[in-house]
Amino acid sequence: MSSDKDEDKKLDTHPDRKQERDDQLAGRIKDSARQIWLAGLGAYTKAEEDAGKFFDRLVHEGEELDRKTRGVVGRQVRNVEGRVEDVKERATGTWDRLEGLFDERVSGALRRLGIHRRDEIEALEARISALEAELKAVREETGQRRDDEEE
Repeated sequence: MSSDKDEDKKLDTHPDRKQERDDQLAGRIKDSARQIWLAGLGAYTKAEEDAGKFFDRLVHEGEELDRKTRGVVGRQVRNVEGRVEDVKERATGTWDRLEGLFDERVSGALRRLGIHRRDEIEALEARISALEAELKAVREETGQRRDDEEE
């Protein structure tokens, strides 16, 4: 009587059965390799899609940040410009007051020295011109009377 193990060995060694098992094993290995290959392709495609989506998301977030930053910077620039304008107005007002004060002081010093201001000199020149014109008119009138009297 032979044992079951001996019979299994006989079956295992049977050339037809061995070829069938080898073919099945090769088929399973081939299927596994194909599944691994397809899983790799799927992973690559998914990574490529995710990378594209990730890049697009980064671009979108960058645009939003740029928009926000430009708004903040624009407000800061306007704020600084407003401050500069305020300082400029105050400086101009201060300068005008200082200039007026300087003019008053210089005019006072010139008067004390007996030097007249330009507007005073111009007024005197206008009065002199008017007096010269009147004098000329009087002379002409007087000259005509003499001529009339002599005749």
